[in-house]
Amino acid sequence: MRRVVCPGSFDPVTNGHLDIIGRVATLFDEVIVGVGRNAGKRALFTAEERIAMIRNVTGEYPNIRVEAIDGLLVDFCVQHGAHAMVKGLRAVSDYEYELTMSHMNHRLSNVETLFVATDPDYSHLSSSLIKEVAGLGGDISGLVPDHVLDQLTTRLAERKANSD
Repeated sequence: MRRVVCPGSFDPVTNGHLDIIGRVATLFDEVIVGVGRNAGKRALFTAEERIAMIRNVTGEYPNIRVEAIDGLLVDFCVQHGAHAMVKGLRAVSDYEYELTMSHMNHRLSNVETLFVATDPDYSHLSSSLIKEVAGLGGDISGLVPDHVLDQLTTRLAERKANSD
């Protein structure tokens, strides 16, 4: 079985993420979307909420499963029998960062890193930018799935109400 991990924080999942995940799902027997629990990042959604959102919007793909990543990504890959991970690249700056990470990951475990170029329609997207624009009242419809847009709008309204 050809199994690959598609890792990220997905806070929240964007249409750019889904483009990469969907394209990878046509190339591999199984895609494990690994949702990182990065303590260094201040997440808007819990890992469990992000997992539920991704499961909701990837339901059309029978070969995708979504799991939380605790610890090193390469250890997660080995534990799940994945010999490769896929990283989406939006720009040259992504490549420089991801290349360094891929060298370290390969040294630690021989897990390969495959790079997939982002669809140009989504090359400007990042979860951070989505949160910032939405938080300032900008229209992000079409940039995230409708289900995610609803949850994001609700969460931002809750945070604003609690800070007032």
